[in-house]
This record gives sequence, structure tokens and C-alpha cells, in this order.
Amino acid sequence: METKLTSEPVPNGVTKGGARIVVDDDEDVLSPTDLSELLAEGTKESHEKAENCQFVKDFLRGRIQRELFKKGTEALYFVYSAMEEEIEKNKDHPLIAPIYFPTELHRREALGRDLEYFYGEDWETQISLTAGTKPYVDRIHEVGEKDPVLLVAHSYTRYMGDLSGGQILKKVAQRALKLPSTGEGLNFYQFEGIHSHKGFKQLYRSRMNELELDSETKERLVDESNRAFGFNMMVFTELEEIGKTTEEEVQDAGFGHSHAEIMEGGDINKCPYYAAKMAASGNPTYACQLAMMLLRHPPCQVALAAWVAVLAGFAAWYFI
Repeated sequence: METKLTSEPVPNGVTKGGARIVVDDDEDVLSPTDLSELLAEGTKESHEKAENCQFVKDFLRGRIQRELFKKGTEALYFVYSAMEEEIEKNKDHPLIAPIYFPTELHRREALGRDLEYFYGEDWETQISLTAGTKPYVDRIHEVGEKDPVLLVAHSYTRYMGDLSGGQILKKVAQRALKLPSTGEGLNFYQFEGIHSHKGFKQLYRSRMNELELDSETKERLVDESNRAFGFNMMVFTELEEIGKTTEEEVQDAGFGHSHAEIMEGGDINKCPYYAAKMAASGNPTYACQLAMMLLRHPPCQVALAAWVAVLAGFAAWYFI
């Protein structure tokens, strides 16, 4: 994939530094040793564990407590504030500069607007860093100060997930919590500086894969990305515990079955997330398998048919 700079308006471009970054429409020619491929393969197990956290399964089913959604937004605010603070400090680092896209990616201000919607103008006095989120924030500051290259793992894990699965969560939350169609409370999911999510993700992966890294550093980045998934699961677990103590009625949007329920005997090849991911990569075998799975689940036929497209996006941050 060739990356070019031009001042002319083009489709699938993103602005940076007054120019337009053009991503060729051709798919990347990837190698198993490319960082993006190593991260996708090396974090697969952690990703699936995160998907199977009760909080995530409930969220995907539309079973969301408004209070928990607000608490989750708070946690994200502290995580992104830490990450973007450290990225700013290290923006001229040779391994950070190529993936430095503050206009397109940074989420702190968007999260602030969401918190103002939920809590009012004095929202900053009403939020606090919780015990479940603090280790995540502390680790980001630690690597930013001592080992900035590891910020690549944290940036990839969060931003690429936000551009893929995050778009599904936005739709689920908007419907389940009856949030305004104009986007209030969901600014976090709005990437106004990106005109094509797919095109930007191709660009971002290309920039990552061009970083001059030895095999040991790539392994450390995979380890750090797995660690980031672990921190996210700590946040999910804390939210689950908070949910047990709240008396708010769960708003159930009735979005069908959970990931674990559809997993038949734990076989990943029978998992619709995995089949959708493989179908999205162009594998006709898995496209047929996905269709057959829908036919074998009568209660899910209508709901899952609608979910196929979004499930492909949720899993596609591995591939797309």
C-alpha cells in the first residue's frame, strides 16, 4: 500500500498537517512478521476473553444500566487522558511520530463532552479515578516515561478497537439507553476527522508495520497489548461489581443471544464472531458456515441476520 501526500480533496483521505493523507484502495500485502499481524494473532486469546466478560456480553445484548454506562465513560476519560498526555509528550519520538494523529484519534475532549451531558457543567467535580482503573492509568504513565515505544501497543489496542467494535457499542447504547439521535452522550464514538474508518485503519496499520523494530521489541509490544486487554478486563470486572450494588432497572433492548450462548462446545470455528471475521477476510468457507449457523438457531434467525454485519465490524479490528 502506498501512502501519498496531496493538497487535493480525495475520498478515503484524512487530514493531517494541512494536507490530505491518501490511502490507496488496494488491500495491504501483509507478512506474518508485520507488527499488525503479530498483534492480531498474539492478542486473539485476550480479545476473546474480553468479549466474554459478563459486562461486555450484557452490553452487546443491550442490557445496560445507565449508571454503569456513565461509570464506564468516566473510566475511559481517565485512560485516554493518560494515554494522550503521554503521546503528546512523546510525539517526536521516532517510533511514535508515524502514528501520531491527534486530530483524527484523540478522545479526551469528546469524552469530556459526554460527561458534561451525563453530569452537567460541573462534571469534573463529580468523577474520580477508581481502584479498577488506576492500575491501567498508572501503567500508561509508566511506559510513557520509561519505555515510550510501548505506547504503540496501548494506542493500537484502544484506537483500533474504537474504530471497529466501538461503532457497534455506540448503536447498542444509543438504542438501549434511548440517547438522542443527534449524538449527545456518544461523542466518544464519533471520529469526525476520519471520513473512512477502513481507509484510516489501513493507513494506521501501514504506519505501524513500517516502524523499524527488532523481533524482541515486537514481542514486547504483543505482551504489552495483552497487558492492556487485562487492564480493560479489570475495568469491566469493577463495573460488574458496581452493577450488583445498584438498584437501577436494567434496560434490555432485546438484541438476541450472547457470544458464550452461541459458542457450541467452545469450538472457535462455531463462533459467529470468528466466522464473521473470516468471512470479512474473504474466506468463502466461513461465509457459508456463518449462513449455516444462522439457520441452525431458529430463535436467532431474524436478530442474528441483522447482527452479521456489525459482528464482522466488531471482530474486524483484527483484520480490517
